[in-house]
Amino acid sequence: MAWSDGYIGIPYADRGRGFDGCDCWGLARLVYARELGIALPSYTESYSSAEEAAEVAALLDRRHDKQIWQPVENPRPFDLILYRHGRLSTHVAIVIDDRWMLHIQSDDAAKIEDRTDPRWVSRFVGVYRHIQTRLKED
Repeated sequence: MAWSDGYIGIPYADRGRGFDGCDCWGLARLVYARELGIALPSYTESYSSAEEAAEVAALLDRRHDKQIWQPVENPRPFDLILYRHGRLSTHVAIVIDDRWMLHIQSDDAAKIEDRTDPRWVSRFVGVYRHIQTRLKED
């Protein structure tokens, strides 16, 4: 059983942060806490709804400015993939391996999808690695 199997089927919940329901950032938080022991900020106080795309995009931009997340060329498990929704970067997924990602979207449940699918490739912004995972590997 792969680590990602334990997250499949978690229902979508706007601003959710647990197994009873989460949004894409909540899923990333859950995976990082359980699998890596890294506590990511909640950000629930920073936006009113995951549908508030501009607010979510601003949070993602701030995260990069703090150098907590570093862009990488060669994704590996647990890196985060950032995708555009429209013109704003508002969706994150978690790398499983060279082809697959774990993510959740509104009106759906957490699932594994092929990140090489053209509909994802066309929205791709970048892949980011948390600084603490870099420190653990060095």
